[in-house]
Amino acid sequence: MSRPDHMDVAAYALGVLDEQDTERFEEHLAACWACAAELETMVPVVGLLSDIDGETMMALEQTATDPALLNRTLGAVRADRRRTRFRQMLATAAAVVVFGGLTGYGFVSVTDSGSTPVAGPTPSAPIDPQTSGPTAPPSGPGVGGTEEEGDQVDATDPTTGVQTTVFLVKRDYGTRINFSLRKLPGPRVCRLVVIRKNAEAEVVSSWSVPEGGYGTNTRPQGLELSASTSAVVGDIKQLQVQSVDATGVASPLVTVPL
Repeated sequence: MSRPDHMDVAAYALGVLDEQDTERFEEHLAACWACAAELETMVPVVGLLSDIDGETMMALEQTATDPALLNRTLGAVRADRRRTRFRQMLATAAAVVVFGGLTGYGFVSVTDSGSTPVAGPTPSAPIDPQTSGPTAPPSGPGVGGTEEEGDQVDATDPTTGVQTTVFLVKRDYGTRINFSLRKLPGPRVCRLVVIRKNAEAEVVSSWSVPEGGYGTNTRPQGLELSASTSAVVGDIKQLQVQSVDATGVASPLVTVPL
């Protein structure tokens, strides 16, 4: 069997032999254990060898008897493979650059023209707290909406000892009343009454006082509340905190003249 028959193993594995050569090689393969063993080792690398075309394989076969020509051919094949890999690398690099450029452009476009600004604080209209009705015991200063604005008036009742600080705040609807109470014993039900200069009385707030009271030795924390009235400050004669018993009878705890 000639040497070219043995060198047809790779060409056969790659499927580049014509029909006649394929039949001839298969007849040879049936009787040649060496070619059969070589073909078996080529099975895992057929995919790698698929890059070699028939012309290259034929050139290799023709150089079998000429070592110098074989070396030149192998050198040419290696150089061609290096150039091919180099071109593939350049193509990959170019694709990366193009993709990166497009990505950067998209980012700049979004940042410059399509971005949503970071949300900041949204101004809201002032809302006045509840102006009347029972108020739960406070847990800290400022409960009830007391503000450091408006005209301040302080008063202490000489008989009951109840102390109060009132802030009268002018509003479009009338007057906002922010007030605090101390030395207020409990338990009891209280209310705030606005007495106008025409002698009309208006109950603008009511609340309950627990047994320990507010601003006392038992409960040092004072009570702070808010209320509103339609009366303007100029029409108010006095404010009065009253205690209401179980029968509905009211008695003054502290009066704030204006």
